Amino acid sequence: MSGSSPFKMRLVHLDLKGAPPKVSYLAEVFPLFHALGANGLLIEYEDMFPYEGHLRLLRAQHAYSPSEIKEILHLATLNELEVVPLVQTFGHMEFVLKHEALAHLREVAFFPNTLNPHEAESLALVGAMIDQVMELHPGARWLHVGCDEVYYLGEGEASRQWLQQEQNTKARLCLSHVKAVASYVLARHPATKPLVWDDMLRDIPEDQLSASGVPQLVEPMLWDYTADLDVHGKALLMEKYRKCGFQQLWAASAFKGATGVSQALTPIEHHLRNQMQWLQVAAHGPADTLQGIVLTGWQRYDHFSVLCELLPVGIPSLAVCLQSLLQGGFAEDVKARVENFLGIPSLEITGFTSDILALVTQVGLHLRSSVDEMLHRDRYVTGWFSSYHRRRKFVHPVMIQHIQPQALSLLARWSALAGELEAALRRVFYPDAVEEWLEENVQPSLQQLQQLLQDLGEAAGPGPPLASPGPDTGQDP
Repeated sequence: MSGSSPFKMRLVHLDLKGAPPKVSYLAEVFPLFHALGANGLLIEYEDMFPYEGHLRLLRAQHAYSPSEIKEILHLATLNELEVVPLVQTFGHMEFVLKHEALAHLREVAFFPNTLNPHEAESLALVGAMIDQVMELHPGARWLHVGCDEVYYLGEGEASRQWLQQEQNTKARLCLSHVKAVASYVLARHPATKPLVWDDMLRDIPEDQLSASGVPQLVEPMLWDYTADLDVHGKALLMEKYRKCGFQQLWAASAFKGATGVSQALTPIEHHLRNQMQWLQVAAHGPADTLQGIVLTGWQRYDHFSVLCELLPVGIPSLAVCLQSLLQGGFAEDVKARVENFLGIPSLEITGFTSDILALVTQVGLHLRSSVDEMLHRDRYVTGWFSSYHRRRKFVHPVMIQHIQPQALSLLARWSALAGELEAALRRVFYPDAVEEWLEENVQPSLQQLQQLLQDLGEAAGPGPPLASPGPDTGQDP
């Protein structure tokens, strides 16, 4: 099954901090993941995990139940996908530290990003989170403990005082917390190896990394989602990590969610190039230097950001990326194989693999542009019903006959498509995710059309039109 892939493990990342799919949808796509060449999942539960007791406040409204977690793991096993759970334990702790009851554990009081590493309660908190997650993942060979993008580390009051002491540095502070978390995992779950994102380790000198004891405790995951990543630089970084004592390394590419915080459609070419670069990186090092690769599929850039590409929209990209990693490239035979897996005649045709992808493609490519075309380039709207006219409720009666039918037709067409899309989304996602995506991507354009028609109706009015605009009061209607 592995073809000529240098990556023994190929994990698909499920980022559940945004638009988490219903279990019924995962039952549909796990067989496809397996068929495309995946043999594992990195599941970033965030607030979708059913935390209990004093951690119950971390749960999202539609958090999975323990029985649903077990069903997800069962589905994964049926499809030969090894599950690696991910628990953030240092940075990206917004879903924890946003709560008033836990805000005192922030590194910087005003920002919920980063955990204060000086507080004993901080380690107790992440320890409790780890234990609850591991209780529902017995036998997990790996646990990813995050530790990426630990913003504002060293800027808290306790850290400032600590850094004033001789030989204390931000690097040492970071390593001490990573070591504490990893040691906790290994003490409580000795058969489980901690994984960490590597960005906080990259610039730490070799001697400090070696002396910290961290290389004996964790396996770093080198991540880079760019289409032109520095292959030579990555090879040097891998060499550095091996010299420091890390026994196993991982790579992390992206199949979606890495090209724009509000991206709606996945640029497959970008992500394919990202995989091809990682294949080159793997070829630069000794065989088996990289234990495996995670194809990340980010759903939000952080807990507070908007949604980027939905999982069903990213499936064609995932197919291309997985097959490229499995076969060692993307030749015509690999392209044909992907098209066969997806049940489509050609990857060049958009809107084929699912109703969601087809409808989102229509929205992404045409909704805003068609509304903008009418509002800003239609000669009747710009010439006879400009913002000047709309504020004064003034319009030539003849122009109503030019503008109103076109606006009504456009609104009806897009409203029908929005209704169809909403129904499709509700089959896959929970109501809050459906509402958010539509409100961000569809409603603004529909509201512009509705406002145009409302203004037109008010300008037409029940009485005869004015001979000319009245003086501008400076007020909107």
